[in-house]
Amino acid sequence: VQLQASGGGLVQAGGSLRLSCAASGRAAAMYAMGWFRQAPGKEREFVAAITWNGGYTYYADSVKGRFTISRDNAKKMVYLQMNSLRPEETAVYYCASSKFRGAEAAAAYDYWGQGTQVTVSS
Repeated sequence: VQLQASGGGLVQAGGSLRLSCAASGRAAAMYAMGWFRQAPGKEREFVAAITWNGGYTYYADSVKGRFTISRDNAKKMVYLQMNSLRPEETAVYYCASSKFRGAEAAAAYDYWGQGTQVTVSS
């Protein structure tokens, strides 16, 4: 599975962005997918995850009610809609695939995209 994240950019606090992750490979649609983020000097942290069929979603407490993860298996795409963004959420955002549903540990993810920069100005 190969993954490519896009959609990052510069946004003001309170604004919105939609990240996209394009997956390739025959088995891409069968994997659970997740989004992580990593700010400079900090560890990579879990943001959201979705099961292979989109039936279940999981979120970090800090983003619940503001972020929405979704997927379109026909297009092999995963999305992260981010609303009410905060300056402290400035980070590189990564998409990743996992054999495990709802996994929050980065070690549970096998394949990673290259990351897309999200910068939230105050």
